[in-house]
Amino acid sequence: MTQRAWIGLHQPTEAEFDSVRREFNLHPLAVEDAIQAHQRPKLEVYDDSLLVVLRPGRYVDHDEVLDFGEILLFVGDGFVVAVRHGLTKALAQVRARFEARPELLRCGPSGVMYAILDHVVDNYVPAVEGIDQDIREIEHQVFSGQGGSAERIYKLQREVLEFYRATAPLLDPLGRLASGRLPNVDPEMREYFRDVYDHAMRVVEQVDGFQRLLNNALEANATQVTLRQNEDVRKISAWVAIIAVPTMIAGIYGMNFDHMPELTSTLGYPVVLGVMVAACAVLYRMFRRSGWL
Repeated sequence: MTQRAWIGLHQPTEAEFDSVRREFNLHPLAVEDAIQAHQRPKLEVYDDSLLVVLRPGRYVDHDEVLDFGEILLFVGDGFVVAVRHGLTKALAQVRARFEARPELLRCGPSGVMYAILDHVVDNYVPAVEGIDQDIREIEHQVFSGQGGSAERIYKLQREVLEFYRATAPLLDPLGRLASGRLPNVDPEMREYFRDVYDHAMRVVEQVDGFQRLLNNALEANATQVTLRQNEDVRKISAWVAIIAVPTMIAGIYGMNFDHMPELTSTLGYPVVLGVMVAACAVLYRMFRRSGWL
């Protein structure tokens, strides 16, 4: 019976990984990627083994940020080496579910690879739901006229862009695995990989849609700000026009001190003040009817 091994390592050093490299004859370039990490999702073929890079993530709703880790899978004849970086959880639950499915056990390393891929993609769904809820809140905030949305939109746009970078490149490796034309990939697993590909495609489409929704929300927020600024300018202009009338009358009145009306009539002041009030009242009513006040 062929011996099979599934080894899990968390952020190994070069010295710690050296025995694994020698035991399974791993390619030096693949080992370098595993130790340094910070790789984008990809699938590389090295002789008769595969290197699959994944970026599992979770959404911290309170802070509205995405936390991403990294999993690198070395898959060869009879072995899987899973190297984790960052805040990724151990794969004990994945192993338990895998061992409870005889059809996956029968396929060996291909079954293990499917179980981990399926786990990573399924865990994107809560993140998608969390971002979707926050975008709905932003839309309500923008269209209800509440302020302070721009900063929140910018921050969420950055998180969504990072989400897209973690998920979109994964489609190519999944498509290649579903084709069944790679070394050490059991042909019986093609349908399983195709199912994961379909799930990942839906996630990518949703994330891409989030980018468009946030762009629209940012444009709507900018429009709302412009409208509010225009409204403030109209109000200020209207009040300036109203105040200008008594200022003009008083100015002209004050320049003719020798001929002031009250020198010849006791009604001089009341008449002039009445004219000022009447003029201001007429202008106020006009601006109110036009929507400027």
